[in-house]
Amino acid sequence: MSEKTNKYMPYPEEQKEALIKRMLPPENKSIAELSRETGINRSTLNNWKRKAQKNAGLTENNNKNFSSQQKFLIVIETYTMNEAELAAYCRSNGLYMEQINQWRNTCMNANDSVIKPSKELQGELNEEKKRNKSLEKELKRKEKALAETAALLVLRKKWDAFLEENEED
Repeated sequence: MSEKTNKYMPYPEEQKEALIKRMLPPENKSIAELSRETGINRSTLNNWKRKAQKNAGLTENNNKNFSSQQKFLIVIETYTMNEAELAAYCRSNGLYMEQINQWRNTCMNANDSVIKPSKELQGELNEEKKRNKSLEKELKRKEKALAETAALLVLRKKWDAFLEENEED
């Protein structure tokens, strides 16, 4: 029994807190890297990080639930900040600098994806307008031909009726 307690000796709190600080922003040191440096199991480090994030309300799920509008407002708020100010902002709000940089890039490139399809759509629209115009022109021509044919049929019937009247006389 004493072997188990010796095997699972708790790590000193100072060491644990120092490692947790290195795993969280602004350092964001990877768990694998810290595991190699310290010899502490990855799962132990991962548990410490998860508990620290949970206690601080910084779970990754919370970070993923920002609305588009909130992300845009954060980008606007942090746009003029230098790296140190941005790191302090991230720490205070439980964000990662990479997230904000990604959101910034998304905002800056947002209109690029809209312009290309709209140009393609405009080209398709112009082609459809031309096609529509030619179809309308052809339809008018056919309507005229049909009207002319109908008029000729009416005249033919009248002519036949006139001839029949003359034969009876």
